[in-house]
Amino acid sequence: MAGQHTRLLAAVAAAGLVLAGCGGGGGAKGDDVGRLEIMAPADPGGGWDQTARAMQAAIDGAGLADSVQVSNVGGAGGTVGLQKLATERSESYLMVTGLVMVGAVETNGVDKRLEDTTPIARLTAEDEVVVVPADSPYRTIEDLLAAVDAKGQGVTITGGSAGGTDHVLAGMLLQALDIDPGKLNYVPYSGGGESLAALLGGKVDAGISGVGEYVEQIKAGKLRALGTSGPKEHPELKAPTFKKLGKGVELINWRGVVAPGSISVAAKDRLVKLVTDMHASPQWQEELKKKGWTDTFQTGHDFSTFLTVEIGRIKPVLQEIGLVQ
Repeated sequence: MAGQHTRLLAAVAAAGLVLAGCGGGGGAKGDDVGRLEIMAPADPGGGWDQTARAMQAAIDGAGLADSVQVSNVGGAGGTVGLQKLATERSESYLMVTGLVMVGAVETNGVDKRLEDTTPIARLTAEDEVVVVPADSPYRTIEDLLAAVDAKGQGVTITGGSAGGTDHVLAGMLLQALDIDPGKLNYVPYSGGGESLAALLGGKVDAGISGVGEYVEQIKAGKLRALGTSGPKEHPELKAPTFKKLGKGVELINWRGVVAPGSISVAAKDRLVKLVTDMHASPQWQEELKKKGWTDTFQTGHDFSTFLTVEIGRIKPVLQEIGLVQ
């Protein structure tokens, strides 16, 4: 009887261990992240959402996690999602981020910052492009900036949200030629579609966005590209880079993923390995090709250092154009 009792206790204990290993909250064992959640801190359809869903497709396709769920938490340039990340306790959780959020943290004055997260990986980058309508009198970026200097608020430049990548690039272009930032008349729109309509409708003089937003209209001859912001000339556009403009301008709209700041070192290592394996998979490489994204993969300490440098150089630009004290 005692032997049966002992065997029963052993069986119960073993079952308890199995249940503990399958417990909720995205728990994982070894290198397995189990159930992964990826938060896109924006509404469906934009760049962050596309990145999250491309990751989901690649991780699922490569069989790198038991399941992958994407959630959307939109608002305030991603800072609403950033606040939610600060309360997240799962160690199998990623949030997509990018350059837009660096500016939004400063302009919104939020108490939770990117420095409070655990950097996992930089994934992709996209050049910015400055365009004008095809019938514009401005043939070069120097023409456009000279008009801003001469006419001030009489020249309108559109782009995404105030303090975002497009707005920062506008400020950097003025800085490069020592033009008073107070002359910038920047008209923010919530999406590339709205800014495109304003450009094609003659409501603004110029526009700034990621190349992907305007490339088809440039190819169709409806918009003229005055230049791009990346380190090299964009392969699809016959336009110069801004590196040689005045003091030089270089800016890429990068995207990456971070985890909650509270996760353990072991959990961070699991997530870095997961994203590294995803990056190496044929599924992710196909996603990059399909979306036309530039691969700028970087993990761990290198990504942390990059993030620190980006935060340090963006804030002074925002201060100069009057968005941050």
